[in-house]
Amino acid sequence: MSAPSASGGWAQLRQQARTLETQTESLFHTYSQFSTAASIPPKPSDDERETEKKIEDLLEKRESVISQLSRLLDSEASLTSSALKQNNLSLLREKLSAHRRDLVRLRSSLQQARDRANLLSNVRSDIDQYRANNPEAAEAEYMLNERNRIDNSHNMTDSVLSQAYAVNDNFVLQRETLASINRRITLAASQVPGINSLIGRISAKKRRDGIIMGCFIAACFLVFWWFM
Repeated sequence: MSAPSASGGWAQLRQQARTLETQTESLFHTYSQFSTAASIPPKPSDDERETEKKIEDLLEKRESVISQLSRLLDSEASLTSSALKQNNLSLLREKLSAHRRDLVRLRSSLQQARDRANLLSNVRSDIDQYRANNPEAAEAEYMLNERNRIDNSHNMTDSVLSQAYAVNDNFVLQRETLASINRRITLAASQVPGINSLIGRISAKKRRDGIIMGCFIAACFLVFWWFM
């Protein structure tokens, strides 16, 4: 069986490098989730160690494949083909370097998240221990918290009452404004010559029309009752 050609070997190695890149990115996604967990353990879990070890192994494999590609490229004589492959090789190296930096960054973020979680856990433990050893202080703290809650309730009640008083004052002001307007209209109407007599005639006419209409309805009712 004949040995594979240089171009065939290059294509296989390049495909292998791309496959390793994809696997690395998938493991990065899994590794980053350890730092966003609801509760981070004080020490790395077995899954975390295993994921980190897999990422390191993939980076080493990619370094080895890139070295093979570099040696294969150095053995080629075609300048046109070598220029394109040199560009592909540079991209693979840049992606490998970026992934190495991502691993350092994620490892640092995970350690910082673990330190914060441990710090909060230690603070809570110290507080619980202090309360257990000092029941009087714990009771005083409880009473202080209750006092703060009562004060907050009073403040909220005062705020609601203040708003209610402001609304009531606004209604009083509006009522006084309407009464003032009514007085001005009445005063203006009384000062117009003949306006009172005109209003009186209109009122008398309305009463007369009402009397006439009432008499007409009564007459119709009597006629109707007479012919029944």
